[in-house]
Amino acid sequence: MAFNRGPGRRGREEFAEEGGLEDNVVQIYRCSKVVKGGRRFSFAALVVVGDRNGNVGIGYGKAKEVPVAVEKGIADAKKSMKPIRLKGQSIPHKVVGRHGASSVVLVPASDGTGVIAGKKLRPLLELAGIHNVLTKAYGSTSAKNLLKAGLNALKQLRSAEEIASLRGVIFS
Repeated sequence: MAFNRGPGRRGREEFAEEGGLEDNVVQIYRCSKVVKGGRRFSFAALVVVGDRNGNVGIGYGKAKEVPVAVEKGIADAKKSMKPIRLKGQSIPHKVVGRHGASSVVLVPASDGTGVIAGKKLRPLLELAGIHNVLTKAYGSTSAKNLLKAGLNALKQLRSAEEIASLRGVIFS
């Protein structure tokens, strides 16, 4: 993996990989277990992987060391990659995604608006290839649930042609 100093913002960890995939570590969790000699720490990494062209996945990896947890998270995210339907540089329509106690509303925006999202949801949208979108998160703001709710919302997107064919209407 080579470090990519390109379009990243505010020093976030982003890596460019072979095949055009990029990954972003959203959050590192530290867990401790009390044993006779003291505390034993383990780590978990929440990672987003995407190609900035309509494919994105989220992964979660756990290990005794941070780099190993990140690698496991990247592998998990690559396995769970999903295609996303885009309309230019935005999304085709307003959509609501839910997971657990979190809800995420995605609203299409005009060119030049940018990705208006919190720091946990932004990498998911940027690595999916979305450049103009408005978001609002309701309920729990835990990173895992927000990302899963955001991915749920992105999977619900449909183009006008798809909806017309599902309804049996001729789209012109």
